[in-house]
Amino acid sequence: MKFIDGSCENVFARKNNKTVIETLNHSRYQKLKQKTVTRYPHSLDSPLGKFLLELKKVGDGFYLSFLNGYGDRTYSNFVIADSEFYTARGIYAYFVHDELKYIGRCKDSMKKRINQGYGKIHPKNCYLDGQVTNCRLNWLITKAQEDVSLWFCAMDSLDEIVEEEKRLIRMCSPPWNKRN
Repeated sequence: MKFIDGSCENVFARKNNKTVIETLNHSRYQKLKQKTVTRYPHSLDSPLGKFLLELKKVGDGFYLSFLNGYGDRTYSNFVIADSEFYTARGIYAYFVHDELKYIGRCKDSMKKRINQGYGKIHPKNCYLDGQVTNCRLNWLITKAQEDVSLWFCAMDSLDEIVEEEKRLIRMCSPPWNKRN
């Protein structure tokens, strides 16, 4: 893995393709509508990210209500350094100081999973209807940046990939894998 561009903060603030009111009309945000309309009527036509960053700057924690639990963390950008694995699929694992932390599966391509998924947090990922796992793993990897490594086992069969991931998670119980 190769880290690029240092760390990223306030990524959620760059989501400005929808206004506050447009967002509130989405089913995932209905529970926030009444409070938002009542408390911030002057901001309903503001771009969402700009509005939330303004709330954060004045210490109004309500902005967090729009974000997933890892939506306002410090992230980094990273990519797979070896293009040989771009099109590969299979099982991958993150280690910190040679200690297994996470096991995952890739059923399409490692380039898509890492370079465009975990390795690059897009503003949309930070929200309630975004990709909480991408945010969480990127944040954990960012904290361990100097000591993290990515291991990969290429596999062809999609069924085998799914089954092997389940088996390894059961057997190893990596701490970064969420368990219900």
